[in-house]
Amino acid sequence: MTDLHAPRTPPRRRTLILGGLIAVLALVGVIWLAWTLLHSDKGEGGGPGGPGGGFGGGGGRRGPASTVAVATASATDLPIIIEALGTVKPAATVTVRPQVGGTITQVMFREGQTVSRGQALVQIDPRPYQMALLQAQGNQTRDEAQLAAARLTLTRYQTLLAQDSIARQEVDNQAATVKQLEGTVMADRAAVGTARLNLGFARITAPVSGRLGLRVVDVGNYIGAGDATGVAVITTVSPIDVEFTVPQDDVPRIAARQGRANVPVTALDRTRTQTLDRGTFSTLDNLVDTGTGTVKAKARFPNSGGTLFPSQFVNVRMELDTIKGAIVVPATAVRQGSDGSFVWLLNADRTVTKTPVKTGQATGVQVQITQGLKAGDKVITEGGDRLRDGGKVQLPGARPQGQGKGEGQRGERRKREGGQGQGGEGRRQRPE
Repeated sequence: MTDLHAPRTPPRRRTLILGGLIAVLALVGVIWLAWTLLHSDKGEGGGPGGPGGGFGGGGGRRGPASTVAVATASATDLPIIIEALGTVKPAATVTVRPQVGGTITQVMFREGQTVSRGQALVQIDPRPYQMALLQAQGNQTRDEAQLAAARLTLTRYQTLLAQDSIARQEVDNQAATVKQLEGTVMADRAAVGTARLNLGFARITAPVSGRLGLRVVDVGNYIGAGDATGVAVITTVSPIDVEFTVPQDDVPRIAARQGRANVPVTALDRTRTQTLDRGTFSTLDNLVDTGTGTVKAKARFPNSGGTLFPSQFVNVRMELDTIKGAIVVPATAVRQGSDGSFVWLLNADRTVTKTPVKTGQATGVQVQITQGLKAGDKVITEGGDRLRDGGKVQLPGARPQGQGKGEGQRGERRKREGGQGQGGEGRRQRPE
């Protein structure tokens, strides 16, 4: 029978007791969960050396190992290449202007035609110049006859002077007349030569070999001597030049290399995939552009196939020299730190070591290592942003460390369990 007069627990005290019990139960639950997780990690290989290896390292509970890409340092012949953007320039651009004026009677070329030096292009009416030549020749013939007569007279006067039959003054006057006529004959010869030249200039020929542009004259046009537009424009396209710029720091090396042998130069298209022509370096300009810090340069190409066209933009690749047996790695393997360049060196146990290096020449995809590596060393090219010195890495396609071992252990356990089950059944079946 319940004692109705027994003392009751105050509500505030009852609340405190209940809260304490809840706190104790929560603490026990946390301890149990931590103990369970700890033993679970150890059982599944989460300790050192397990698949839960460090963040790129070997400690337990640090996350999976970083997956990286690896390349091998190799010894090869590394070309020193200077690349630039160039413009094709014809070796010569000539505006063919007439030396004499006249009416054009014949045009002997086609637009865009390739002509050779000395090939006839335009014929100017030659008749006026033929007449001028005949006139000059007539004057020369007349004056030569007068000179011959004056010389005979001088000879007679000299004979009479020897006989003391004539005054010396007359002999001297005749000698002066002979000299005067000799000068006249010489001037006539020059006039004949000028007339011959003018007659030859009436037939206009190509002064250089090259490709003709668009025609600017037609048959029947009158053209004056030295006309500004001329009769045609010829550009020499074989050989042809390419102008480009090089950094001022490369000028001493280019000058030294040019003194030893010809420097090969390659002209590429705008995509750098097709070789247009191969030539040799010609010369450097005599000053540095202060605005860009570069020097103009020129290379000459044979252009036998006509792949280079005047004013065309091309990519120029100049092979300045070749380093024999250089140790090279991909450019992505070299990283920059506070103390200079370094690479992540892959060790045999799949750990990495931060290795300082000194770099030399570089191409678009390779870098020369002058100090810090040797041929055969393996370096990290991708995935090295989260690595630390001494950390472990995972290679592409490789099974994580410990996974194969765990799977093998689980497989053996299943075999043992299966064997025991079969054995039990067998034992149960024997009495039967």
